[in-house]
Amino acid sequence: SISPPIPTMESPPLKLNVARDEDRISDLPDELLLRILARLDLRDAVRAGAASTRWRHLPHQLSVLLLGVSRFRRATLVESMDAFAAALLSVCPPAERSCECQRSHAIKALALCFYLSAPHLSSIGRALEDVVSRGKTKWIEFRISPPPGDNTAPELTEFGQQFMSFCRAYQVAFRWLTSLTLENLAFGDSDVTDLISNCVKLESLALRACRMVNFEHSVLKIDTPCSGLQELNLVHFVCKRIQLISVPKLRQASCLIWRFENPPVRLDYVPDLRHVAIACLRTHPKAPFKLSECLSRSALNLSELHLNFFHQMIWIQPEHPKQLTAIFRNLSNASLSGIFPECDLSWTLFILEAAPALQKFGLSRTRHACANAWDNNAEKTNVVWDPSKDLKHMNLKSLMIDGFEEEDKVAAYIWLVVEQAVGLKRIELRGEVPCKECDAIDPRRSQVDEARRHRFKERLTHGSSSSVQIIMR
Repeated sequence: SISPPIPTMESPPLKLNVARDEDRISDLPDELLLRILARLDLRDAVRAGAASTRWRHLPHQLSVLLLGVSRFRRATLVESMDAFAAALLSVCPPAERSCECQRSHAIKALALCFYLSAPHLSSIGRALEDVVSRGKTKWIEFRISPPPGDNTAPELTEFGQQFMSFCRAYQVAFRWLTSLTLENLAFGDSDVTDLISNCVKLESLALRACRMVNFEHSVLKIDTPCSGLQELNLVHFVCKRIQLISVPKLRQASCLIWRFENPPVRLDYVPDLRHVAIACLRTHPKAPFKLSECLSRSALNLSELHLNFFHQMIWIQPEHPKQLTAIFRNLSNASLSGIFPECDLSWTLFILEAAPALQKFGLSRTRHACANAWDNNAEKTNVVWDPSKDLKHMNLKSLMIDGFEEEDKVAAYIWLVVEQAVGLKRIELRGEVPCKECDAIDPRRSQVDEARRHRFKERLTHGSSSSVQIIMR
């Protein structure tokens, strides 16, 4: 037999069957092609379907759809929303136009991010009701905001009313909603409660940069005894106070508010609550409040507590453990952040005294340039509290402190904790940490040099018989 010639540099290029090579992917079964499309952005999946007759029917069979208006950048907002709505309708055709093969591949999860654009809400609402009418959808997530721009207070109110009208007009779709994030909207007194009550499958709600219409006098009250809401995030929410009257399935609550009265948050009936985060910025002087006035005795399973003071005044008042033990009896993780550097730390031990099951305790007392803008707020005064001398905490295993430049105060505090927490195993000390807002600190280095670290560690361990491990970063 004669062997085929070996191509050389002078030989003409090999002629490949391009058409056959292009067909190799198209020869794959639908199941594998759908897995390929599922890894693409929905816009790209739709374009792939439009480019090939072999792929044309596949986008309609995707069971998980993620679609955001930011992927459709056009010259105007209307054009962007036109493209977004067209893409949604192309994969969610009306039920009467869906063939049986498409109905057998019902959408199981749908996540949409879009603007409140009145001309497009009706088409979006109808498409969603067609999707849920097939009865196989397990997860629907919305992220909705007004069009980009500096919206005035009246405009925020108008957008809030527009959203509530959208919710009422398409109640069937909203009954299937499981996760909702709203940004820059103003709500009436009963809007949020009505929203949660109407969205019977809602598990997660986030309100970002939202407010009450009459925020100086209105309290955000949420009274939804029949809801399944499990997670509530209120970020930069402006109102007089937040009150959770009855949210029985709630497991996680995060509240960051700017204007408030005492106490800023009241948790009434939240028996399943596990995680609480409260961040407040004092915009005018007011007396500190007690945590027992804020947290609910119904939250028997509370396990995590996070408080942020934004480097300003300490707005909680230490109180006797008897007032908090019923609330903190299952607390295992607590952190206090944004403590201004000049503040003493011994007052924080009132939480340790009230939480016998506490295992991790963290303090952050760093300072960043972004906090300087608030220096004219309520006066920063030291907090006075005398910890119990005979306290012996059996369960605390880990203590972490961010910012130990005030060495005398930190050292005295650590010795106090070591004396009282007889089961302590680990102390972690970190210098200034990076700030996400002002980028004040290089994350690859600390303001505390290695020599200073070494001296401070020797100071903590000198003459001590404790076996606690000290780690400095």
